Amino acid sequence: MYPPQPNNPLHGQTLESIVLYLVDFYGFEKLGTMIRIKCFNEDPNVSSSLKFLRKTPWARKKVEDLYVESIST
Repeated sequence: MYPPQPNNPLHGQTLESIVLYLVDFYGFEKLGTMIRIKCFNEDPNVSSSLKFLRKTPWARKKVEDLYVESIST
């Protein structure tokens, strides 16, 4: 078991839960304007977004940064 990480807002969050939160909070249309990646703009769905984000570290970082920003406001 890993020790608690109180200063890490991503600790315990799966990529799927992060994407679902952002889609619920912003919607795919707004996400597509905030983070310019194809999986949010062309035929968006959670499954294809997860596949792309798992393979693309720079895009995943942008999504994680937006999540941290959105939960801290």
